[in-house]
Amino acid sequence: MTRSENRDAGTVPARRDDHVRPPNASAAMRKARPGKGGVQAEKHYLLDPLWSWVAVAMAALLVLAGSISWSLPSILSLCIAALAIGIVSSARWFVALEKRFDSDSWERFPVLAGAVGLPMALYGFAVARWTYRLPSLEWDLSVAILVLVGLCVTAALNGRLPSILSAQLSLWLGASFFGGNIVTSLLLLSGFAATMWFSVIQTRNAIADAARQSELLHAQRRAEELLREYETTGQGWFWETDRRGSITYVSPTVCRTLGRKASSLLGRPLTDLFILEANENESERTLTFHLSTRSSFQDLAVRAATDTEERWWSITGRPVHDEYKNFLGFRGSGSDLTEKRRSQEHASRLAHYDSLTGLANRFQMSEMLAKILNAPRLEQRSCAIFLLDLDRFKQVNDTLGHPAGDALLKQVSQRLQTTVGEEGRVGRLGGDEFKVILPGKIAHDHLSHIATRIIESLSHPYSIEGHRVSIGASLGIALCPENGTTSEDLIRNADLALYAAKDGGRGRHHFYAEDLHSEAEERRQLEQDLQDALATGGLELHYQPVVKTRTEVITGFEALLRWNHPRLGPLSPAKFVPIAEDAGLITQIGEWALRTACSDLARWPESVRVAVNVSPLQFANPALPSVVTNALAASQVNPDRLELEITESVFLDDNHSTEAMFAALKRVGVRLALDDFGTGYSSLGYLKKAPFDKIKIDQGFVRGATIKGSRNGAIIASIVSLAESLDMETTAEGVETFDELELVRALGCSHVQGYIYERPMSGEKATERLSEGLVAEARGPKSARAPRQTMLRKVLLEHRGQRYNGTIRNISESGAMVEGLWNVPVGTVFNVHLSKGYQAEAVTRWCKDDRLGLEFRTPLELDTTGAVSFASRTRVVGREEAPVMRKAG
Repeated sequence: MTRSENRDAGTVPARRDDHVRPPNASAAMRKARPGKGGVQAEKHYLLDPLWSWVAVAMAALLVLAGSISWSLPSILSLCIAALAIGIVSSARWFVALEKRFDSDSWERFPVLAGAVGLPMALYGFAVARWTYRLPSLEWDLSVAILVLVGLCVTAALNGRLPSILSAQLSLWLGASFFGGNIVTSLLLLSGFAATMWFSVIQTRNAIADAARQSELLHAQRRAEELLREYETTGQGWFWETDRRGSITYVSPTVCRTLGRKASSLLGRPLTDLFILEANENESERTLTFHLSTRSSFQDLAVRAATDTEERWWSITGRPVHDEYKNFLGFRGSGSDLTEKRRSQEHASRLAHYDSLTGLANRFQMSEMLAKILNAPRLEQRSCAIFLLDLDRFKQVNDTLGHPAGDALLKQVSQRLQTTVGEEGRVGRLGGDEFKVILPGKIAHDHLSHIATRIIESLSHPYSIEGHRVSIGASLGIALCPENGTTSEDLIRNADLALYAAKDGGRGRHHFYAEDLHSEAEERRQLEQDLQDALATGGLELHYQPVVKTRTEVITGFEALLRWNHPRLGPLSPAKFVPIAEDAGLITQIGEWALRTACSDLARWPESVRVAVNVSPLQFANPALPSVVTNALAASQVNPDRLELEITESVFLDDNHSTEAMFAALKRVGVRLALDDFGTGYSSLGYLKKAPFDKIKIDQGFVRGATIKGSRNGAIIASIVSLAESLDMETTAEGVETFDELELVRALGCSHVQGYIYERPMSGEKATERLSEGLVAEARGPKSARAPRQTMLRKVLLEHRGQRYNGTIRNISESGAMVEGLWNVPVGTVFNVHLSKGYQAEAVTRWCKDDRLGLEFRTPLELDTTGAVSFASRTRVVGREEAPVMRKAG
């Protein structure tokens, strides 16, 4: 294969190593000389410095001939021979003279005639004249001398054909004057003339060949320099193997990268340069395939056999054959692929991982789920999907800013990964939404346990930029194949379960159930109807009086939101307010409530105030002070007649924004009331900083306060004492009976709110009521029955060995209403299995249709809040939820 072929191949190294080059190329380059048009070789010249050594041979042959013939040449012959030898011995002078002329100049030929032709003719003439006088030898000795001299001439002129022919013809032409005849001399003269003509042509051809050789040598040297530069700069490297696959050449770059000497690599299989494993990707396996099938390959990614850092190469190679198509081995090149591969891996990571948390992103989680659902075996397609949504995360973003929200998301992702561990894969879908995929068939109890641990872990406080932040999480669960066999079905059903968890009070998990579809549709319809109601005036404010305890004078009203749905009738705020919060309508509804309440307040006496509830989302809105100011300005009422009721949840994120909001509202001049004190995340610390004017005692403490053994009275007394010490008023909510009224009055509550005085009424009726006077009259039962809790719980009723299934609708410490048994005679005794290990004996007091009232022989235990203790200890198990309890009101 020629060098030009090598350049075309683009894969063959120009040298074996840094120290060894092809011998002919080295000699040619060493003999290169500068000349016209570039570098030319010595053979472009007609004379060679070695020509002077022919003089020694000429003299030696004369001495040898004299010894053989036992004779001496004549004085004339000896002088002619000496002259010829002298001219030849001056060859260096003629060589220097020739080099003064260009290689294509005609002046060189007279130099050739004087340096070669003339001495050879003289020497031939002298030898012929000497031997011609020896009758015994004559031409035999002469021919022998001339032949030997001719051989020496040929050797000394080193392949310069014009000079050799000129010397040979001149030598025999000089001898022909004595040994030949006129014909011979003419022939030799003709030959000499032809030789000169041929020499000119040959010289021109030699010059052209020399120019071509010079260009080839220059290109070869440039190629070697370029290839050397290519190797030394680390841009690439070369390799070569023999027909057995053993390395015959490899660039020094590879040796340095592998930390090995070239001698240790030569003779080793090419595959020793790489790490080729069966579990690697396909391109690495095909290298062995190409080598075994002797086929070309290009840009194969392979891992270098390094012990330190991980490095990757891209290699290209092709088989080499001789002119008979015999396989000689492989030649190829390589380049470093490490940075490119790292860049590709980085790009792939960006495409598959969330840049903020490092969790798998939506795309990768979808791929993983699709891989599970498309598994070849049916039993491998089982999995569980958790969808998580953070509670109160938007409040963190709004109050602390998005950088704090990002920091919170990072901590949440770390807790999620730690909690889930090796049981599943955690991913972030975007915002505060996360997904967990747990492959395999997993029992409901275990899934419930994992979900509970996740919620508990995420609910622990966080430290963000020096602030203590508390959030929660709600979680929906869907199972494959029980709840769907496609990713769309599973995600939709898990999302429905998530909404059910939020509707159930947040901070909990919920398994998907078939009835959630109808609930989701109902929720969607309610959201749309709520938007229409807000736009068309379908919402109303009802007002419940707040009465001063000592004087029984109405001092104000609490504005309560009401919605009379055109199809469903009156809806509880507990049903539609969470929908408004999720739909982002709560801020608009809050602004409407403020404007409406202030407008109604403008028609009431100056001594009457109105209290409006402010949601945590409203409180976190920096525009709240301006909204309040505009509402007051539009209604032309004094700011101190407006009271904003704020719950303890605004203190979950104790930061400067909360304090700034309180300060801004107090600058407006409105009053602030702490609503539902003691039912949330109570902390006495914030009472020192928050400028509240009133503390509202939740009705949960009022209910059951008059029952013997209840601690609620002591709690109310403590709250009143605390409020008085802080110069704050107190309002006891939910007072319905005279004994409760007397208790809160005796404990020092400054205000009372409840059915004992008035039920909530519309704005028009409130105006009419105030027109009748401000004095309120207490009306209601003397005492309350045992507080009942609304419940939906399956129980087992046992009577004389027979067992019946029933459902508790409400319960108190003394009795319960059970649904599911028909025509039960009054006086029937049941053993009621309320929970595992908890039974109570009860007597039937009444029965109507499928409902009956039971009275417990022994009152049930109550907890500190007055609730039935067995129910408060129950928890969510599987898809069966803990009993939903509300104080009957």
